[in-house]
Amino acid sequence: MYVPKWLLALGCVVFVALAVWTWLLANGRNPLPFPDGGSRIFAAASPEAKAAIVDVLARNGLRERFRVDTDGVLRSILFDGTIINWSAPGVTRRLRGATSAIGLVADDPLVQAQDAATVLRSHGFSADVVQDAEPGVPIVFLLTDAMPGTVLNFRPHVIHMPRPPKP
Repeated sequence: MYVPKWLLALGCVVFVALAVWTWLLANGRNPLPFPDGGSRIFAAASPEAKAAIVDVLARNGLRERFRVDTDGVLRSILFDGTIINWSAPGVTRRLRGATSAIGLVADDPLVQAQDAATVLRSHGFSADVVQDAEPGVPIVFLLTDAMPGTVLNFRPHVIHMPRPPKP
């Protein structure tokens, strides 16, 4: 039976691609932004501290996937969705000193933050919705005394987030 060389080559390429994809998935490194399960955001004391923490995490198997730095926040996004942040004082001030967050994916961040605020208030907690804490980034924050020092943030799926400016 005759099999064209191009078909054999194509079969090899497909096999290698599937093998690499399987290896990436097995090692927790899905190359696609799906699924986007939100994020857990932890604050570092300074840009140098952020770099040191990211280095320690990488040496222990939790590697940086990419960075999303803006004027107000330096972000290292890790392969498991964890984010290590350093926020400029102005951003931290707008969030009333909160430095950590649970990030939630939302079709309409403002509406979902307002709904969450209503739920928290019905349970007797304060809840304030803050927009534009970081201008130009479509993240809506929910400040509440139910989680001191931590905010809930509502954002679009990662594929709908704006690209950070090139350095």
